[in-house]
Amino acid sequence: MPKVSSVVVPYATYLRVYEPLAAFPEPERDHWARYARRPDRPSYQDELRRSLADLLPTPPIAVPVHESSDAFVLEVDGVLCVCPWRTRLRGWQALGELGEELPKPVLDAVLPPLVRRQAAQDYERWLARNPDARPWIRTSTWQVPLHWFVLVSDEERRFEKGSAEIPPMLRYRTPMVQARRRVARALRTLRDAIDEGPLIDGLVDVGRWLEEFHPRSLVELDYGGLVHTLSAGDLEDDHSAADVADGIEALRHGDGAAAGAAYGRLVERWRAVRDRRSAN
Repeated sequence: MPKVSSVVVPYATYLRVYEPLAAFPEPERDHWARYARRPDRPSYQDELRRSLADLLPTPPIAVPVHESSDAFVLEVDGVLCVCPWRTRLRGWQALGELGEELPKPVLDAVLPPLVRRQAAQDYERWLARNPDARPWIRTSTWQVPLHWFVLVSDEERRFEKGSAEIPPMLRYRTPMVQARRRVARALRTLRDAIDEGPLIDGLVDVGRWLEEFHPRSLVELDYGGLVHTLSAGDLEDDHSAADVADGIEALRHGDGAAAGAAYGRLVERWRAVRDRRSAN
């Protein structure tokens, strides 16, 4: 995939699953094995730029015509792990959520109703032929959903300040078995303490999603383009996974004050990010 531009596209964060190559059926397995040897694999920024470029024609291209053949690739302890982009599938799913995020006049200006209706019909036909399809990547804009932090621990955090040539990076990676275990444990604690709420709903949803993948997969939480909107100091001080873990542990021990303090740190940190969104 050629690069559309060198301009950085911020705002999006990602939750990814990398499955071992053996989890893929042939001929897809052979495709990814060959793909992993490519020296010029594109980045998430390339995918974002291509998606934005597709919105410029008239009428705009709401969802790619063909599915992406790109992926993110990792080698862990000698095992090749692959996270397919599935840009077309994710585009369809994101399109269905836009109505909740944008006022109708804005949505109609960006993606006219006829374009959205055609994309929805295409998705419905495709889903009838592929009922078990699921994305390897979840995306969020202007935030990292708090329930994503449950999947990882502060010890798995990796932060790099970057340089003039290399952008900053903040991400977590954890084995699938650990992510699933943390979700189950957090759900038990939260249901005992608060019964219901968006954090519980989010964990139930992401837990079901994780069950779709090979148990030897790797889960990655990546701040993605959001690092370009935050200062190096803000990123270095961001230990949201630790705060989430502290809050859940406090609830487990019935310490409401400590849980409230952890939640307060999270609210304050992510309020600052939301303020930047409003400024734009």
